[in-house]
Formats: sequence, C-alpha cells, structure tokens
Amino acid sequence: MLLADVARVSREVAATRARTAKTAALARLFGSAGPSEAPVVITYLAGRLPQRRIGVGWSTLSEPHPPAGSPTLTVLRTHEALDRLASVSGAGAQGERRRQLGELMRAATEEEQRFLRALIAGELRQGALDALAVEGLAAAVGAAPDDVRRAVMLGGSLGAVAQALLARGTEALEDFRLQVGRPVLPMLAQSARDVDDAIDRLGPCALEEKLDGIRVQVHRDGDAVRVFTRTLEDITDRLPEVVDAARELDVGRAILDGEVITLDDHGRPRPFQETSSRVGSRLEVDERQARLPVSPVFFDLLAVDGDDLLQLPTGERNARLAAITPEPRRVRRVTVEDPADPGLRERAREFAADVLERGHEGVMAKGLDAPYVAGRRGASWLKVKPVHTLDLVVMAAEWGHGRRTGKLSNLHLGARRPDGTFAMLGKTFKGLTDAMLEWQTAELLRLAIHDDGLVVRVRPELVVEIAFDGLQRSTRYPAGVTLRFARVVRYREDKRADDADTVDTVLAFQR
Repeated sequence: MLLADVARVSREVAATRARTAKTAALARLFGSAGPSEAPVVITYLAGRLPQRRIGVGWSTLSEPHPPAGSPTLTVLRTHEALDRLASVSGAGAQGERRRQLGELMRAATEEEQRFLRALIAGELRQGALDALAVEGLAAAVGAAPDDVRRAVMLGGSLGAVAQALLARGTEALEDFRLQVGRPVLPMLAQSARDVDDAIDRLGPCALEEKLDGIRVQVHRDGDAVRVFTRTLEDITDRLPEVVDAARELDVGRAILDGEVITLDDHGRPRPFQETSSRVGSRLEVDERQARLPVSPVFFDLLAVDGDDLLQLPTGERNARLAAITPEPRRVRRVTVEDPADPGLRERAREFAADVLERGHEGVMAKGLDAPYVAGRRGASWLKVKPVHTLDLVVMAAEWGHGRRTGKLSNLHLGARRPDGTFAMLGKTFKGLTDAMLEWQTAELLRLAIHDDGLVVRVRPELVVEIAFDGLQRSTRYPAGVTLRFARVVRYREDKRADDADTVDTVLAFQR
C-alpha cells in the first residue's frame, strides 16, 4: 500500500464531521491493507508512530525538502525508514537523523510530506483515533465493533488485532481472551465532586481508600509471577515484594489489579515521588528494597483459576478477591447498598474522612453492579479527592523570566477531546519547584516541535497532575472554560496522553 493512500484518507476523514463517513473511509482503507501493513496503517490513522519516539525535533522536521513528483513511497518502506531513524544513537546522531529524514522526505509527495510532519510531530488532526479506528476495522472485516473493542482491550494492541483480523477474518477474535501472563489495559475512573455526588451518580456502590501509589497488574501462574504497570511495562524484576506477596495468595492462577505504595514507620504513606523513584530506580534490586520497601495492596480480581471475572459485578469480584487475599493485602472499603439510607451515607462520609486522616489522597466509589471494563474510563468508577485535580497534557511552555530565565516555565494545559486532539484550558507556572523546572525543561525540549523564542510547542505526550479551585467561563479557550488557580502537583510519568482527562470530565465540575 502506498503512503499516499493513507495520507489521502487522513485528509478525507479530517474534512468530514460525520462519524459514519469517517468510519466508512477507514473501513475501505483497512480492507485494502495487507496483514503485514495493517498494524502500521491503523497506528498511523490513530495518530501515533509505532516507534513512539524517533529523536527528531522541530528544527529538523521543519527543514524544507523538494517533494517527489508522484507517489512511490509504500507504507512498509516508510515504517522501515522510521525504524532506522529511531535506532540512531551515539556521536553524530543528530546529523545522521537529519540525513535520513531528508532522504525520506524527498521520496514523499507534498501531501505525504504534510502527513509525515504531522504524524511525527504528534499533531495529526484527522480525528481517526482508536475508537474510530476500531469501528473502521470492524466494518472492514464484518465484525461487531464491541467484539473488536474487547479484543483490543484484552490483546493490548490495536495493530496486533488488525493484523490477525485481516489475515484470518472474524475467527481471529477467539485469539484475544483474558490470559494469565498477557497484561490488559486497566479500567480507569472519572471524577466526582464529593462522596454524596458519587453515591447519587452510582446508586449502590462500594467506597475504597484511594492510595497514592503506582498502579500494578499482577499475573500469577503457579510460582511464576509477572508485574506490569498501567502502561503494560513489565517491571517484575524491580518489585520482589510484589512477587512474594502474589505467591502467598491462596490461588494457583490469577490476575489482580492493585497499587504499590511506600509507608513510613507509622504506617502512613510516603510521598508519591518516593514510590515512583523506587519503582523507576536503576539501583540494584536489593539496594532499592533496603532503602525503600514497597507494600502491594490489591483492589480487584480479573481472573482466578481459569475463571474470567471481567463481566461479574464489582460486588462479586470483591468477594472472590477476599476469598484468596489476606486482609492486609486488600484496600479498605465500605459498602452503600441503599443510597437512600441516611445512616449509610453518613458512614460513607466518615469513611472518607478517616481515609484522609490516615494520609491517603481520597476515595474511589465503584458501582456494585458494574463489570470491569478494561481500557476504558468508565462512569461506574469515580474518584473523590478533597482538592480537585485533573491529569492534563502539556501542549506548550513559555520561556521564563527573572530567576526562571533559560527555563521553560508557564505550561499550556490541555484536556482530551473525543477525537483525541487536545483543548487548551489555560496556563500555569504555580507549584513548580526548581527541580521540576530543570526536569520539565529538558523533557519539553526533547518533545519540542517549534520554538519562536517565546513559546515552545511540544508533542502532546507529557501528563501533569493539576490542582485547581474551580472553573470559570472563558471565550479565550475552545472548551469555553478555564481553570481557576491552577497549580502543578506533580508529573505523571506513569501515564500516557491517552490516560489524560477528557473535556467532558472537566465540564462535569460545572454541574
């Protein structure tokens, strides 16, 4: 398949607002792709590079190159060229990347060049993100969109599912089942204003302590244990305490969802940054463990001894978890079976207050009848914190002044739109420590795609947790609102841009 075909469909999809027209255009393209091309094509049309990062900055990307007169560049040739670019390292790497990118651009037509620049810069605006790509793929092979969506959630890769479906048809869906040892995308939560708001929205629910740690998914098969992050990275060798805890459970095979946290001598949680540093440290395991041991705590059970529990309601999954996990390894929780009972509501408020008193960041409210929806930010999980926070993406940053001269300071913050692009909500430089300024300057320059001397625009990849006091109407910003008194809490290196909060989540704080 020619790259020109992908660029053309990207343009067509961007030019129409109709979801059915977008899906039909994607279906035609996916249907004409070969199985080996499918993972690349579908990833491109979802606005991402399979390589994720190729080390090309805005200055190199903006250099002009004479376009090819006619399309000859194939998708696989493009993919191989970007693979080579991503592997360049060592002395002279910048010059070699410039040479290789120039060679690729000169082989591309003008439309292909525009597509490649937008793709590499993370600025593709055709709106063909995962949700639409799933629907287009389903239409191409005659499958139900929900079945394809479930396969992607359980298989962890839209590209892998596309390759299998285009090679073998709908029977390939049977390959993508919940499987011990293969991580699945975690279920995510929306926000609620307070405990009563959460109960009103969910009805019968369970309230759990919300731990300020690192999300982990633990797979046990006999004595074999693997530990994955929320982004599906295997970190088993970094967390021997989690491996030991999993082996102590009264079970042969299981998949568990939970957190690891670090505690002080009084059993109170230590700062998130310490937990993050422990998990990401390059020290030897024994030294890391001795300096800062972690405690695993589980809050959900996805599979146990051959049973897939994803479709079971929360209440039943909680009971199955309690049957195999000792109490110290489970999150504390209370249940509100009848939201109309004032006594149960008061008990829920007291539980939330006690969680905060013990140093945790808030509570999670989960509908008792809700299944576990892997990879989705479902309305049946709601997080409640005393201070409103959002996980937003850094879209740009401004060069600082005074003591911040030479540092990227004022951050431009964005929330996800339904099409996967980002709507700017405002700016902030508050809450940034000197160490954070140093770190974010280096990271943002690495992600930079344009610098006009005042503002550096970046690929929307870096997620930052922002505290704020509320919303106010603003015609300056595309969502019609901006954040009041926004300040940086911390960077969330454990999250991807796809995990950032949506515009709808932000607007819910108005209600």
